[in-house]
Amino acid sequence: MTILCVRFQLPVMYEAALPGLLGLLEEFTPVVEALPPDGALADLRGAQRYFGRDAAELATLIRVRALAHHGVDCAIGAGPGPMLARMALREAAPGTVRVVPGEPDAVTAFLAPLPVRALPGVGGVTARTLCEYGLDTVGKLADAPLSAVQRLVGARAGRELHEKANGVDRGRVVPNAVSRSLSTERSFERDELDPVRHRRALLSATEELGTRLRDLERVCRTLTLTVRYADRSATTRSRTLAEPTAHSAALTAEAYRMYEALGLQRARVRAFALRAEGLTSAEQTAHQLTFDPVDEKVRRIEEVADRARARFGPRAVMPGALAA
Repeated sequence: MTILCVRFQLPVMYEAALPGLLGLLEEFTPVVEALPPDGALADLRGAQRYFGRDAAELATLIRVRALAHHGVDCAIGAGPGPMLARMALREAAPGTVRVVPGEPDAVTAFLAPLPVRALPGVGGVTARTLCEYGLDTVGKLADAPLSAVQRLVGARAGRELHEKANGVDRGRVVPNAVSRSLSTERSFERDELDPVRHRRALLSATEELGTRLRDLERVCRTLTLTVRYADRSATTRSRTLAEPTAHSAALTAEAYRMYEALGLQRARVRAFALRAEGLTSAEQTAHQLTFDPVDEKVRRIEEVADRARARFGPRAVMPGALAA
């Protein structure tokens, strides 16, 4: 089995091209899983036999077609399973293809020198625990006794990590799977104290999330804000929205309320991350009508702005604060 993990180099806030790029992948295989905002997994089991080409040749052909038909380059990782394909993608430079052969020796050679943090499911705390006992690479983790790993991180987690370190990939590609969340991040070149710049970063993030949600015809139920500070600490807050929405103004207002509730004052902020969670279909969601003509006018303007951005690019229409 060969899986491709593709990351398209789409411009910021411009996800309208993704459906067409997914259609490009479906010309090779019907087993395609979207990874919004800019990626996908594709199972090439049947495609290799049908086209008489190996994974590297098919990946190169996909890249050339994406450039020719859509003007979009991509990086591609290929491996015998989804986990290894994702890890190969991390090692692939933009515009290149990185292939992990399916032979056990080749998988071991690829995994062994990687830091243990590269394994999916290994967070900062787990990585520090493993490194304290000398298990700082995937190869060392794979060679360690299973019982020792389980004592360090727990029975279930230890077994899963030990299997992953030994190249056991139990993942699969789920066709037409819909992402349950979308996220974006805004970082500052320097630790930022100015509340005006903080709010401008939040406005940019909510505008992007709103545009992406509407492109996908989804709405979100929950908005989560993470603030990262200069000392590497972080604060996270979540709010359930009054009603599921993809309306940028509603997302912005909620993000501002969470930000103000933190009372940061003179906090040195390094980055903001926003995540829209609990995504559902916009067609199956009700919107509470109001008698406020301003709200209806803003929503109509938003629809026109979306059409302009889809035609002329993501910076065709934007709030004045961001244009400045």
